[in-house]
Amino acid sequence: MHLRRFLFLLIIAVALTTWSCEKEEGEGGNSSITGKVWIREYDLSFTYLISSYWGSDEDIYIIYGDDISYGNRIKTGPDGEFEFKYLRPGNYRLYVYSKDSTFTSGSGKIAVYKDVEITSRKQVVDAGVLSILKN
Repeated sequence: MHLRRFLFLLIIAVALTTWSCEKEEGEGGNSSITGKVWIREYDLSFTYLISSYWGSDEDIYIIYGDDISYGNRIKTGPDGEFEFKYLRPGNYRLYVYSKDSTFTSGSGKIAVYKDVEITSRKQVVDAGVLSILKN
């Protein structure tokens, strides 16, 4: 009798744990986020626009859910495109570094953010264009 009760309780505990666990944002899924980086290049004082072009070989970072720091980093391709693959549904924050045209940051650069949500499996979300400055 005790064995049946134990097995019954064990089955209920496993079922509750399985149903109540929701997978967090991050890798391990079959969705992806795509986008492009656009560069606007200025003179040293950010007064005159010299040229604009798709940003190749730029670092793009992704933060999973409420994490404090980035979970992955990739580089853009020759045409400025990027893709983070194998993601689960959830909230993500992308960022790329840009020159600081206000000259207020100590490092001379600032992060340009884009928040993205994946709502279903096998979804491809287009994050659009992240525009950055260079000089």
